[in-house]
Amino acid sequence: MAAIDFKKIVDDFKATNWQDPGTWTGIPKTVVLIAIIVALPVAGYFGLWQGQLEELEQGKAQEEKHKQDYLNKKKQAINLDLHKQQLREIDTQFGALLKQLPNKSQMDALLVDINQAGLGRGLQFELFKPAAQETVRDFYAELPITVRVMGVYHDMGAFASDVGQLSRIVTLNDVNIDAGKDGNLTMNVVARTFRYLDEEEVAAQRKSATAAKKGAKK
Repeated sequence: MAAIDFKKIVDDFKATNWQDPGTWTGIPKTVVLIAIIVALPVAGYFGLWQGQLEELEQGKAQEEKHKQDYLNKKKQAINLDLHKQQLREIDTQFGALLKQLPNKSQMDALLVDINQAGLGRGLQFELFKPAAQETVRDFYAELPITVRVMGVYHDMGAFASDVGQLSRIVTLNDVNIDAGKDGNLTMNVVARTFRYLDEEEVAAQRKSATAAKKGAKK
């Protein structure tokens, strides 16, 4: 393999008249040709292709997003009947629970039922005091009842079970049982019962909530 004569290459470049391509020797022509071959793609990339490639990447990203949106909507469409069925079941369950809430006229009867549940188990009531005011929620009102009864442990357990089996929703909260000197137990408990609001009460509740929100924004 012949050695490269760098001195001759340098001399050729020095002697080259760059204004007259017809006089260029082989080495300058080769170098210029290589430079052109390299420069054209680089110039094309920065001048034209770079923008097109960026647009292509954006297009790919949008295509992927559209595909994902399509798949999500397809899943929703496939499960639409199932969602409708679940919604109907929720409505049915909600209606059943709502029926377990007494209206205003039935509250007195419910209080009597709670009292009778304790008396029926042989418990002695020392205190049975409904709160002076209900706590009103979105569509129902909550009434706490402070209860103190005396009796044996078995009867107190049976009383709690009977209350849980009432046709209306009643919960026993903050249960505290103390032993007495006579062998009996004293149970302090807060019974909470609920009733649904009538249409007028619901309308008043919504009106009050709307007024409160407007006041908060000021």
